Amino acid sequence: MIVYGRNVLEEVLKSHHPVKMVYLRKDEKDRPSQLIEKLKKLNCPFTFVPDKKLAELCGEAKNQGVVVDLEFRYADESEIKGDLVVLLDHINDPHNLGAIARTALAAGAGAIVIPKDRSVGVTPSAVKVSAGTLLRIPVVKVTNLPRTIDDLKERGYWVYGADMEGTSIYEEDFRPPVALVLGNEGEGLSRLVKQKCDQLIAVPMYADIDSLNVSVSAGIILFEMARKMRKVGR
Repeated sequence: MIVYGRNVLEEVLKSHHPVKMVYLRKDEKDRPSQLIEKLKKLNCPFTFVPDKKLAELCGEAKNQGVVVDLEFRYADESEIKGDLVVLLDHINDPHNLGAIARTALAAGAGAIVIPKDRSVGVTPSAVKVSAGTLLRIPVVKVTNLPRTIDDLKERGYWVYGADMEGTSIYEEDFRPPVALVLGNEGEGLSRLVKQKCDQLIAVPMYADIDSLNVSVSAGIILFEMARKMRKVGR
């Protein structure tokens, strides 16, 4: 996978994904650079190329002089762990995936689960929106999301589904471990996934607005979950 940008590279270096090559703007070689020192220290392969080559590699002229070719891999189901897990029920927009991933990591989520079919995967666009943080949280692709929900429930997770008909998030205690399921941008949670959830929750609206963007809802709900879960753990 080809990704680009200095912040993205910083996140790549913190992740577990092997790096094939880091391409740097040619003039980077002629000036002192903490970035180059870090790459050397980590034994990360890098080379210097002209601006034209960087643009060809990533398809974007505004790349901050950094392009990374890395070996991205999806996590195994055994890596679904932690007190907070996020499941995405057929999210289609890579911008939403990237934004949710960044928020999920910041809120302390241990993994993100997505279905193999009819769902956006980890793409360079999603990585860019997440500022590279999408590479630092395990992303698991599963064949059957309802079955994964059943597995989580057997492991002791209480599974919440985000739905406008649910109870207010401010009325819930969110005792860990918990899982949050977020639905498709247009249709919300699919029927079977909704049935599998232990409980439906919603962000209360204080004006005549029927819904929020899924990544905005994710941020509000995840940080309310994180706040209450940490309060319980004290």
